[in-house]
Amino acid sequence: MPRQTPRLELSRSQIIAFRRNAGSLDERLPAGAKSLQRAAWAGLQDSVPRAALLSIHERVARTRPTDWEHPSLVQLWGPRYSDYVVAVQDLPFFSLGRLPEAARARTRAHDTARRLHACLDGQRMPFGQAGRAMGVPPNSLRYASPTGTLLLRWDGARQPVIWTVPPCDMDPAHARLELARRYLHIFGPATAASFAKWAGIRPAEANTAFAALAAELTAARTPNGDAWILASDEAAFRARPRPAAPARLLPSGDAFYLLWGADREILVPDARRRAELWTTRVWPGALLVNGEIAGTWRRAAADLSIDAWRRFTPAEREAVENEAISLPLGLNDPITIRWS
Repeated sequence: MPRQTPRLELSRSQIIAFRRNAGSLDERLPAGAKSLQRAAWAGLQDSVPRAALLSIHERVARTRPTDWEHPSLVQLWGPRYSDYVVAVQDLPFFSLGRLPEAARARTRAHDTARRLHACLDGQRMPFGQAGRAMGVPPNSLRYASPTGTLLLRWDGARQPVIWTVPPCDMDPAHARLELARRYLHIFGPATAASFAKWAGIRPAEANTAFAALAAELTAARTPNGDAWILASDEAAFRARPRPAAPARLLPSGDAFYLLWGADREILVPDARRRAELWTTRVWPGALLVNGEIAGTWRRAAADLSIDAWRRFTPAEREAVENEAISLPLGLNDPITIRWS
């Protein structure tokens, strides 16, 4: 593990302000490929159809309904084998960075990738059809993803279409270190254990990565205990917080609240509210108002329901509704909003 140093004392408000700023949630980035790559710095989870698009919308100005499939982005089974949208240039980090070190698991990944490449033979194919052709459960094809040779496109209506690409030219150990840096920058302060949970890798592999990054880390003490931040982020943690955006509608699985265990307590101190946000099934969206999670939301087609956790001022309510009707969903009907 990283060497012990005097710990930086960080308050809850400092942590939340840093995460909002690092996640580009206080002020939208200008439209363009560079901003899309910045929005996807720690990946954009897309397990709920078009969640990645809505995460982009909350971070990038003038987001269009098709921006989730911009040429600068690709889709893969990323951390925890969940559906992710990442920048093309970052594919090695989100694939090879998760390649198992254990010989048996690594062999399985490479063998699955080799057999799948031979089966597809340059074609794109629904993953169910590919699995049947190979005589394996289609979900097992996900194990090829950490090799960096498997991409997909899932529009939410049909099965994912998959295809193979040439291997990434990067050492998996180097890719894992960069994946850890991405995690620390967006989710910090963090621990090796929380990194392992988020990335879907073994704790020992996460510990090795944090130890290799020792010279780049600063120890921090948070309301929930000891953790680590990137040393390069210390000034941002200490800086005066930027004004928070009036409202943001974060989709299910958005990086701002993609947390487990004690990490959730910092973001939402009320245990009852935590249970409403991080449910045992599909999570609702998180409603961010003036920098704090103040409710949840769900959508069915053009009908959007909001469960507010407190009484909003007229200005706050207007900000939330303006944010809701701006969602780039490409629907034929206008968004209708129901409050509860």
